Amino acid sequence: METRRDNKPLRLLFVGAGGVGAYYAARLIESGNSVVLVARGSHLKAMQSQGLLVNHDHFSFSNSVCAVDETTLKSQYQCGDFDVLVLCLKSQDTTSWLDSNKSWLSEGCTPVLSLQNGVENEGVVGTALGVHRVIGGLAVRIGAHIVAPGCIEAEGLGQIVLGPWPNMAANHGLKTMVENLADVFNKSGIPTRVAVDIQYELWKKLLVNNGVNPLSALTRKETGFLTKHPGYKQVVYAAMQEVAAVAVADGVVLTQSDVDEMFRLICEFDSIKTSMLVDLEKGRPLELDAISGSVLRRAQTLGIATPVTVLIHSVLTS
Repeated sequence: METRRDNKPLRLLFVGAGGVGAYYAARLIESGNSVVLVARGSHLKAMQSQGLLVNHDHFSFSNSVCAVDETTLKSQYQCGDFDVLVLCLKSQDTTSWLDSNKSWLSEGCTPVLSLQNGVENEGVVGTALGVHRVIGGLAVRIGAHIVAPGCIEAEGLGQIVLGPWPNMAANHGLKTMVENLADVFNKSGIPTRVAVDIQYELWKKLLVNNGVNPLSALTRKETGFLTKHPGYKQVVYAAMQEVAAVAVADGVVLTQSDVDEMFRLICEFDSIKTSMLVDLEKGRPLELDAISGSVLRRAQTLGIATPVTVLIHSVLTS
């Protein structure tokens, strides 16, 4: 596979131009990269007719963008027209997107960067396209949502951690591309670091996601409330400990220090509405299967009790 480390602007496709995807895309467009956004519905129509508006405490963007639907993407572009495909879809949509675009994706060898919740998306992409095309990634300390068609409100540092899937040693061929991506992201105002073991990093994020996302949907409270409330704070910590207990099913070791580190971080974060709470408020499907569901599947395989995750997941799915 051809890799690049020439510091030239990148050609990127963002699949899923919701809050997080549109925010990062705007940052990259502003710094001179070529970006195509795939969207649908009124959000797509608004971007096509009025452009994209992004509001953030330290960044604002209001400009025309190249936004298309999937049909237009496949008729007007080839997979090889892009240096990287960035997936910002909800995790429950990953398999269907890969299936519906199988022929288009197989015509090129463009790497796919997953910026999605959970620890299973990279494996799904790798099974469909080959591990040699998979870059794992996670967005950290960002809250970003569509507040009106074509309009995004974002907050937080918006950091990214990325690396070849499942780690640098096993997928060394993508090292140059990953380093180039990090260079371009950093120059675009997106704090980014390259991880030697991205699978481990994704599991560390799942500590936080399982700790606060389902509970925030259940209680309809922001993260700051949950981590300051004396009772809910204990529930958050217990749910995080259950993630550490089942990570071994994927060959990942999360220590007590990892749990404590991520717990401190979520307690120090600015209070935000989790994506799961926003989805609940808007009547959209929740990413439960990718977050608490992934914990419960591994717990069952290992024969480990995860009562906190079971209870919250069961209430939300009943």
